[in-house]
Amino acid sequence: MKTRIISGAVLAVVTVAVILIGGPVLAAVLLLCSLVAMNELMKALGVITEEKKFPPVAIAAYVGCVIYYIAVFLGKDVFYGEVAAIVITAIVSMYVLFFGDTRSEDVTGTVFSFVYSAFMLSFIYLIRAGSYGERYVWMVFASSWIADTCAYFTGYFLGKHKMAPVLSPKKTIEGAAGGIIGAGLAGLLLAKFLFSGNYMWQCFLICAVGAMISIVGDLAASAIKRDRGIKDYGKLIPGHGGIMDRFDSVIFTAPVIYLLVHLLLRFMNV
Repeated sequence: MKTRIISGAVLAVVTVAVILIGGPVLAAVLLLCSLVAMNELMKALGVITEEKKFPPVAIAAYVGCVIYYIAVFLGKDVFYGEVAAIVITAIVSMYVLFFGDTRSEDVTGTVFSFVYSAFMLSFIYLIRAGSYGERYVWMVFASSWIADTCAYFTGYFLGKHKMAPVLSPKKTIEGAAGGIIGAGLAGLLLAKFLFSGNYMWQCFLICAVGAMISIVGDLAASAIKRDRGIKDYGKLIPGHGGIMDRFDSVIFTAPVIYLLVHLLLRFMNV
């Protein structure tokens, strides 16, 4: 437990520092996290094994991930959505070129890993790099990590009804409700300090909805682990597991926050 707390605190400090710096530092860190997360997922899905440490589809995904983040970093002049589509095309092309040595499951697993980790994590950078992104980006973590903390304590003290006993036996409906409310309240604090008390209901709604999605992200990552019979995706973060274990909820939350910010705040010229 002590190791988990210390590593969690260090991770939080590093995350805050990287987000505050933004720019190429944030892009580079997200690229590294995406590469590690992709590797963890492909191992969990059986794309990468002891016998197949560097299958062609995985190599295409690694190279494509780097190219994709370069496109994301370059910004509006490069259509990173199209680059993502090209990366997926390259992965499928490896299946055609190495047909017989590559299974169809390897292709679907690799494409899934790229979209799940690299593509979805990149929305953190897209939020941060946009107008007033230094304000909006904190909603991602309020909707995931703060919600997770509130859910833990609410569930610990008040939890009675299991939410998903097969996927996550410790999660309760009461804990989920506490996490959503806690995230919404964190949104109110963000509105007070970042928007001078304006747009209170918008920030509450964005963070509360984000918290709902973060629960889905957490359960989705747990479902894959249960299905594949593994405890953790990796051992990179002591006491937490791998990147996928720690950022599972953030991965799902980031694209939703990006969309909600544009719908509820950007259209209001906030």
